[in-house]
Amino acid sequence: MEKFILSLDEGTTSARAILFDRESNVLGIGQYEFPQHYPKPGWVEHDPEEIWEAQLRAVKTAIRDAKIETSQIAAIGVTNQRETTIVWDKKGRPLYNAIVWQCRRTAEMIEEIKREYGDLIKKKTGLVPDAYFSASKLKWLLDNVPGLREKAERGEALFGTVDTFLIYRLTGEHVTDYSNASRTMLFNIKKLDWDDELLELFNIPEGMLPEVRESSEVYGYTKKDILGREVPVSGDAGDQQAALFGQAAFETGMVKATYGTGSFILANTGKMVRYSENLLTTIAWGLNGRVSYALEGSIFVTGAAVQWLRDGIRIIKHASETEELAKALESNEGVYFVPAFVGLGAPYWDQFARGLIIGITRGTGREHLARATLEAIAYLTRDVIEEMEKLVGIKELRVDGGATSNDFLMQFQADILNRRVVRPVVKETTALGAAYLAGLAVGYWESLEEISELWKVEKIFEPSMDDETREKLYHGWKEAVKRALGWAKIVNSL
Repeated sequence: MEKFILSLDEGTTSARAILFDRESNVLGIGQYEFPQHYPKPGWVEHDPEEIWEAQLRAVKTAIRDAKIETSQIAAIGVTNQRETTIVWDKKGRPLYNAIVWQCRRTAEMIEEIKREYGDLIKKKTGLVPDAYFSASKLKWLLDNVPGLREKAERGEALFGTVDTFLIYRLTGEHVTDYSNASRTMLFNIKKLDWDDELLELFNIPEGMLPEVRESSEVYGYTKKDILGREVPVSGDAGDQQAALFGQAAFETGMVKATYGTGSFILANTGKMVRYSENLLTTIAWGLNGRVSYALEGSIFVTGAAVQWLRDGIRIIKHASETEELAKALESNEGVYFVPAFVGLGAPYWDQFARGLIIGITRGTGREHLARATLEAIAYLTRDVIEEMEKLVGIKELRVDGGATSNDFLMQFQADILNRRVVRPVVKETTALGAAYLAGLAVGYWESLEEISELWKVEKIFEPSMDDETREKLYHGWKEAVKRALGWAKIVNSL
């Protein structure tokens, strides 16, 4: 009987499940959105039970779509929105809503910590201190949820990012992998262990933290009431590291960009821990007793800006409309959109930046807003690539994620970078990376060389814009960003 790999791809707005065969072909997909909760301005939460229910529905749909039996699932890989922080009891019941990576409730707390401990945190974790990461979110929960700290100190409350929560619900095992641990701002990426000094700084009991394991090994087996049988859960990686793996970017200097709710650019730096002033140093994965590292530029809002055009100001009904709207104009006509809804990540790291649309005239229409939104995604990517090029040489950019189906965006990306952009045949590289990690652990695939041979190009976008136009457009972008920086501080001081 032919076997397949099931990948759970738990994102910021939806839970997906995808079944892959040995040739990396997609056999079945299930996807369900779950609600976003905004208790206060700048706060973002998810209900962990809604995530779990959406994920289970997605699994059942994928299996039905693929027309297979659960006995044909060789292994399960998990990939997830990172940094999002969940606490639950030993029965798996959430003790509060998940605090999402986008949430800014701890921005002031982190600003204070950053002033005194910023260099220490960067050296130990590779991260620029920011409310984005899990540490301050967990501290907030322990300080503000009645009785939670006492439960944690008694060993009755467990912490994890979303992968840990899903694996716990699937298997009962409290584990995470190196890549997700490296996003908590509590993990020492050189010593490969939770850092006592940082746990003391954030006042977090070590007993509530998961065991940290490699990204490709058997963590446990699914409870029989979930799939009707025990299936090994054997792959785990944060979504961006999983996408890097799914792009077969195994060699030092290979770079990928994933265009999702936010955009995330990772460059493989191999066994070298490279530090950048404005980028993150992170663990890519742990495999066969070795850890690979990466440089990362995290852009908080890109696809979410398109979602805002659809759901916020309702000028489009479907994200795909933006391509034709953008193509209706020969240029942006001076209109720029800085989508700093929750501040700006790399390379600016300004928690107090806010969204800005500039250059509006009476002639500005929805075409301009659509084009400015797509162009902003490309400009933000260039911001990060320029920082990376100070440390690694970059010849091409491998791309994945939903927005890569937009040919206007991909061509503009190539033009504004002056680098070729390569889109693979399989665009589900995040889920595919988790599948590869799970499959390697159980012998479904034998080696990285075998996986590299499975990676195929669908289309290459070559730059065609002249240098003068490119730099003129990019200069306009940088000027727009200047006007968005620090806006929340200005407003709060009035």
